[in-house]
Amino acid sequence: MSKFSVVTSVYKNDKPEFVKRALDSITILQNRRPNEVVLVVDGAVPKELSALINNYVNLSPDLYNVIWLPENKGLGHALRVGVENAKYEIIARMDSDDVSASDRFEKQISYMEKHPECDIVGGQITEFIDSESNIVGKREVPCSHDEILMWLKGRCPFNHVSVTMLRSRVIAVGNYLDWHFNEDYYLWIRMAEAGYRFANLPDTLVNVRVGREMYARRGGWKYFKSEKGLQDYMVRHKMISHPRYCYNIFGRFVIQVVMPNRLRGFVFRKLFRT
Repeated sequence: MSKFSVVTSVYKNDKPEFVKRALDSITILQNRRPNEVVLVVDGAVPKELSALINNYVNLSPDLYNVIWLPENKGLGHALRVGVENAKYEIIARMDSDDVSASDRFEKQISYMEKHPECDIVGGQITEFIDSESNIVGKREVPCSHDEILMWLKGRCPFNHVSVTMLRSRVIAVGNYLDWHFNEDYYLWIRMAEAGYRFANLPDTLVNVRVGREMYARRGGWKYFKSEKGLQDYMVRHKMISHPRYCYNIFGRFVIQVVMPNRLRGFVFRKLFRT
């Protein structure tokens, strides 16, 4: 059976009770458990969170590889460090406040074993506020390689927290790079450009904790410039046409800059979620 690592990170604003729920969901509550959890601590964290992490290490020293970074440099940098320090070729991503389904790794690792040509395997996610049973949305992404490549031209084709991927392929294209709110999309674009194979499972693999302010964070000039930069990259590298570029930029400008937060939230829930 294939061995695999999980890469995740925490920082000072993460709540210990959410981190505990997330870590338990990828370890003791999994049907197929990981061989390693690479936990990157992105800068100084409160004593309660630090104590929680140390407790997990003390209980399972052979499972946890904790990397304490001296200062916070953001998610892209933390994930880059995590990938570089992972022992195994198969890497699964997880965020510090989400909840993985108990059969997540059983399904994903099995799929990768049966399809060695596949370099990334993601899945569907649900989103909840406060209680895990309070599902407020579901983000569905296409499953086949060709559909994913088409989707990539306009939107991020993976649910980042749901992916498993091959470490060597990620490193070959430069690993995670800092890109405001879009470190994952930028990585998928470069992997597509390199000709790697993609898949998403139709199953819901992760229940994602979202705040009521989530849609506000997906707007504003800084977010728009980040998204525009990715579109600039794709048109410059001939991954999209100029008409498609203009269409993508116009839509993003309207939603991310012109549209007020409340209306943006409605649009995201109704058009970009099911």
